[in-house]
Amino acid sequence: MSAIVWIAVGSLAAWVWLLLGQGFFWRTDQRLPDSAELADWPSVAIVVPARDEADMLPLSLPSLMVQDYPGPAEIFLVDDCSKDGTGDLARALAVRHGGLPVTVVSPGEPEPGWTGKLWAVRHGMALARGRDPEYLLLTDADIAHEPDSLRELVAAARSGGFDLVSQMARLRVQSTWERLVVPAFVYFFSQLYPFRWVNRAGARTAAAAGGCVLLRTEAAVRARVPESIRQAVIDDVSLARAVQDSGGRIWLGLADRVDSVRPYPCLADLWRMISRSAYAQLRHSPLLLLGTVLGLALVYLSPPVTLVAGLLAPDSVAAWTGGVSWVVMAVTYMPMLGYYRQSLWLAPLLPFTALLYLLMTVDSAVQHYRGRGAAWKGRTYARPEAAPDR
Repeated sequence: MSAIVWIAVGSLAAWVWLLLGQGFFWRTDQRLPDSAELADWPSVAIVVPARDEADMLPLSLPSLMVQDYPGPAEIFLVDDCSKDGTGDLARALAVRHGGLPVTVVSPGEPEPGWTGKLWAVRHGMALARGRDPEYLLLTDADIAHEPDSLRELVAAARSGGFDLVSQMARLRVQSTWERLVVPAFVYFFSQLYPFRWVNRAGARTAAAAGGCVLLRTEAAVRARVPESIRQAVIDDVSLARAVQDSGGRIWLGLADRVDSVRPYPCLADLWRMISRSAYAQLRHSPLLLLGTVLGLALVYLSPPVTLVAGLLAPDSVAAWTGGVSWVVMAVTYMPMLGYYRQSLWLAPLLPFTALLYLLMTVDSAVQHYRGRGAAWKGRTYARPEAAPDR
């Protein structure tokens, strides 16, 4: 067989494995489990780290203040050295909207060895523990919650015996680039961390979505969170790993009533969001980078390439094999497009989107070796993860 046929066959074999052997990652049915109404509702402290989030807070913070939660709950917003009046705006919104009480604090610049977000989370959790809550809701400043979000999270955690319950917030998909890139972001994440594998008892796979994490306080203490992950750039996966390694049970799924309101109107915005941590996900390893580039090329880029090459050669085996791989790829992407209410005609464009992700990953490595590291909102984190993901 020719080289192009071998490549096409290798790609098809990879897709058969991904379709059947990777935890059915492409399905979107891992949603918050149904749970019975609780007889007594535990206390919850909501910790919101916020850095230069004045544009997002009017869309997100009021959704937390109006939570229809039967038990005691309080919000702790940590203003992480913002320069746009985030803290003052949060106080003004608390007065204007009422609802759950809001405490705003500003801890100052992080100490060496801490990422900014986890430094803010540390201070928020320290304040929260003064109220002795049973649960902590860690949620980002760009996440809007439906009024029953907290109630459903707590009920699911209590009923299922979970120490950590996390929902992947539905990201915004309005601009052309958001439609092209955002559903693929969640698709690739679930391929790397199949939700079914995360959620089964005794699982070795650990992951969470940092925008919405309900964490049992006792589990946080047992896992020494956030101190044990203080250097983590990919803090959500590191948090889930720490809780799991300390004996806790975790759950991760897609959200129906939790949304990110942060816009990414241009490709450059999405590029920065993804490339800032892509190389950290690979543990800053050149070998893992090489393997990722080759893997993306084989799995996502070779099907259309071998199809076209087979048609031009002509080589019917290469053309048919490449075409079947492309069809399987598109079919596995359709459920995620459906979840995001996007046209299924975007599915055949996944190879192009994968090429963008390949370039973003390479750019992330280039920035790392230029000494810039993972950059976000004026801060750069050049050091590798304190607790590498597995």
